[in-house]
Amino acid sequence: MHHYTDVLKKYAVFSGRARRQEFWMFFLLNMAVAIVVAIVDAVIGANMVLYGIYVVAIIVPTLALSVRRLHDLGKSGWWYFICLVPLIGSIWLLVLFATEGQPQPNQYGPNPKALQA
Repeated sequence: MHHYTDVLKKYAVFSGRARRQEFWMFFLLNMAVAIVVAIVDAVIGANMVLYGIYVVAIIVPTLALSVRRLHDLGKSGWWYFICLVPLIGSIWLLVLFATEGQPQPNQYGPNPKALQA
């Protein structure tokens, strides 16, 4: 749960690097929260209003985390837009997100894994 709150603390921080673990734990917890919000929305009959609010609220931290994840690979955050290429772009972005980050410091900062050790 702390990965989820760590990402939210860096709500709009697009600089620095994010480890694979931070990215995927946030993704997993974000999906769980989204499912719970959708269920609550359906139960109370809010016509997906709560879910829509949640999605809008989580866009910025998700984008910021994605950019920091790409920085961990030594890539510009602009690589995120590769997902706009039909079919192959989303697959390539998924591969990038699953790739281990650079072990050495890069132009975006020191290795976050080394900082936690």
